[in-house]
Amino acid sequence: MATSSKVIITCAVTGATHTPTMSPYLPVTPEAIIEQAAEAAEAGAAILHLHARDGTTNRPTADLDTWFHILRSLRARSNAVLNMTTGGSTFMSIEDRLSAPLAAAPELCSCNMGSMNFGTYTMIPRFEGKWKHDWEKDYLEASRGAIFRNTFADIETILTKLGDRGTRFEFECYDVGHLYNLAHFVDRGMVKLPMFVQLIVGTLGGIGADPENLVFMKKTADKLFGDRYRWSVLAGGRHQMNMATMAATMGGNVRVGLEDSLYAGKGRLATSNAEQVRMIRGILEGLGLEIATPDEAREILGLKGMAEVGF
Repeated sequence: MATSSKVIITCAVTGATHTPTMSPYLPVTPEAIIEQAAEAAEAGAAILHLHARDGTTNRPTADLDTWFHILRSLRARSNAVLNMTTGGSTFMSIEDRLSAPLAAAPELCSCNMGSMNFGTYTMIPRFEGKWKHDWEKDYLEASRGAIFRNTFADIETILTKLGDRGTRFEFECYDVGHLYNLAHFVDRGMVKLPMFVQLIVGTLGGIGADPENLVFMKKTADKLFGDRYRWSVLAGGRHQMNMATMAATMGGNVRVGLEDSLYAGKGRLATSNAEQVRMIRGILEGLGLEIATPDEAREILGLKGMAEVGF
């Protein structure tokens, strides 16, 4: 993993948290995901973090044909690094979550570093009586009693099976304990160093989006991993831009996108993923920072390159 002062922008395009009713701009069909992801890359995102959605129901899906349509379409339109989720959604099995990544063997996959409560049910009151789809309210309510499962065995499976395909990982850490879980796998030799760590703040069930928490997470990572990692920050909801800006001033990389926040300012919905990318790019360039291209991101993160993927 090369050293670089350039900042990698990741754009998380749709995710599995927000539902169609929440914003008319959220891409919830394969074609909308493709279009918005390509626009985000044009705006400056070097990495596109992807989930798939069903074109009819707009629900998160693990369907292989849908995934390959999205991946092949984006490969034809962009040079961006395509980062596939292994988290899928809280309600998918590990087998479903891994089916498409194992078939596609991408350059990069997310890897969540522990099981956790992941509450989205608190969003229900804002949209009561406005649902576009019958499944949305029940989907959100189910998070009250669900566990987002990522056991040690699950993580071993992800690291082993995808690692054998040459895929590298964006290690998603929602709390300080997740960093210690990651250190456990480093100690066992199952994680190839240097590595890419995503520090996540502001999710219900994870650590809060306070500046002190981000500093503590970074100090803990420094203690555990020294200079053997690159890092980025994503923050949920209204904390997205200020936490990303803080990360950049601390020498980190950034993540934006409608998976993490639907807004582009107080009370104003973002009209696209590209809008958020342009916003954070303007902030970064205003700070005198340079933006990494996709190929520079590949060099920084030690990725295998698009020629080695399976799609």
